Amino acid sequence: MTNDKSTYKKVVVRRLDRGVFKGFVDSTSYLRPGSIEMLDREGRAVHVPIDEIKAVFFVRDFEGNPQRSERKLFRSRPRLAGLWVHMTFKDGEVLEGLLPSNLAELQPQGFLMTPADLYSNNLKIFVPRTALSRIDVLGVIPDTRTRRLVLSRKGIAGGTTERQLGLFAVGEEQSKKLP
Repeated sequence: MTNDKSTYKKVVVRRLDRGVFKGFVDSTSYLRPGSIEMLDREGRAVHVPIDEIKAVFFVRDFEGNPQRSERKLFRSRPRLAGLWVHMTFKDGEVLEGLLPSNLAELQPQGFLMTPADLYSNNLKIFVPRTALSRIDVLGVIPDTRTRRLVLSRKGIAGGTTERQLGLFAVGEEQSKKLP
C-alpha cells in the first residue's frame, strides 16, 4: 500500500463467521489475488482471504448510527443508473443494490455495488463472488443524461437534424393533406 493517503477509505469487513474487522483500504488497489489488503485501525498491513469475507462495506463512519435501520431492498425502481441486482448470500441473507452498467468495471473477485439505502452509513459494498449463492439482475436502469448526450451528438432528439434521416419527402407532397 504505497498510494497517497487520500485514496484510503474506511471499511468494515464482515466475515462469513460473523466476525467484524475495521480498517482502511486503498480504494484503487485493495483487491489482490485471493485476498484484500488493508490497514487495521492501528496501521498494520493485513491480508484477509476473499473466501472468508462476506462483504466489505465502505463506510462514512466506523460506528454508524445504531438507532437507524438500514434498508437492504429498494422500495421502488432505483433512480440511479446501473444494473439493479438482488444478491442472495450463502447464509440466506438478501441484499439489493446497483452495479455499474459498464461491464468492464466488474471485478473477477466480486461486485462493487451502490447500496439500496443511499442515506445509510454504507457508501459502497464489495461482495465477493464466493460469498453468494445467487445474483439476479432485476432491471437495467439507463443513464438518461448519457443517452441524451449521445443522441444529441448523432443529431437526434433535440440535437441538430442535418444527419437525421427523413421519413417523408419535403415539398409539395408534404403540403397535400388527406381529406
